[in-house]
Amino acid sequence: MSVTQAADTPPDAFASDPAKLGWMVGSPPPPDRIVRFEDGSYWNFPALRWSVSNFRQLMPTVNTSRGLAAPVPLPRALRTDIDAIRFTPIGASKAMTWKESLAANYTDGIVVLHRGRIVYERYSGVLKADGQHGAMSVTKSVIGTLGATLVAEGRLDAGKRVVEYIPELAQSAFGNATLRQILDMTTALKYSEDYADPEAEVWAHAQAGNPLPKPKDYTGPRNYYESLQRIQAQGQHGTAFAYKTVNTDVLGWIIARVTGRSVAELLSERIWQKLGAEQDAYFTVDSIGTPFAGGGLNTGLRDLARFGEMLRNNGKFNGQQIIPKAVVDDIRRGGDKELFSKGGYPLLQGWSYRNMWWVTHDEDGAFMARGVHGQRIHIDPKAEMVIVRYASHPVAGNAANDPTTLPAFQALAQHLKKLPR
Repeated sequence: MSVTQAADTPPDAFASDPAKLGWMVGSPPPPDRIVRFEDGSYWNFPALRWSVSNFRQLMPTVNTSRGLAAPVPLPRALRTDIDAIRFTPIGASKAMTWKESLAANYTDGIVVLHRGRIVYERYSGVLKADGQHGAMSVTKSVIGTLGATLVAEGRLDAGKRVVEYIPELAQSAFGNATLRQILDMTTALKYSEDYADPEAEVWAHAQAGNPLPKPKDYTGPRNYYESLQRIQAQGQHGTAFAYKTVNTDVLGWIIARVTGRSVAELLSERIWQKLGAEQDAYFTVDSIGTPFAGGGLNTGLRDLARFGEMLRNNGKFNGQQIIPKAVVDDIRRGGDKELFSKGGYPLLQGWSYRNMWWVTHDEDGAFMARGVHGQRIHIDPKAEMVIVRYASHPVAGNAANDPTTLPAFQALAQHLKKLPR
């Protein structure tokens, strides 16, 4: 299958394997295998499959240090029965195996923890165990956790209006929104998150955050802070769930203003060092070094699994309470289901959104972080399971992989729940 075929029939996971295609290999690489940030080629599929594991080579970043202590090892009890688990994708009549689902979802790496032990771990393409991968909007759930922690500690008040923390946003849509409306994304914004629409406001926000020099005739915002100040309201806050990246960037600004630490620094101090992470994480940044709170986090896969395991254990990991149990309890209770139902997610009926986490309200009490192109943290308390997946699906929206992802994760949960203790 050719990598130049029509966009509506992208090459499958094997034909688009970035290692086999040889992106950025050579001194220099062949012209048709060079990936650049400046011309946007890094975001074109299938080059995207290389980029998501190599953002630090393409753009400025800021570090999130793991500290100087020794990493905390994750115990291993690898299982050989997981690949053969069968399930039927939503809307399909034919079953597939867990192993087949990895390729179907363009999986770059996946780790499954059961009762705190690694029972399954796979890497493909150019992602390795010691590599890092873009978390995309999984970043939002990490930043939401930081924000909810500051609320639980009394350093932030979820009932206060954003303008009370960031006066610069008084004339924007965010000024009269409450912090709770930011955390649960019930703000009413004139802002489209449709990645398929080149005129969508999400691209204007991305252009503002682009660290490269702007064209001479450019008159738009030049960093994330300036972009947020220009976003206007459309409707009434608090009446419907509306998933918008900029809410998390506002939260990141509030966190930085209140703590005196960027989200990259605070994540290091409050969580990453305490997890005993194996690797530093990093954030992509704008032209003035502002971390992209809405989607710029990059981590090692196992470290993200440590983060998920901490949440499964009510905020405790590595022998210490890293975030308050009350934060996890609040996430697990979920948000307003009625408001969520207005958000337009037919495959996620009965779900809600709380503190920038997606809450299933299923019988297992599962909740998850979700990012474009297939990124996931899936936490299933009843199954004592955490799944962390990095992927590079050709379609950004998760509606493209949910029909396979959701039943696959449920099937694995059912399988693990049957195992003796």
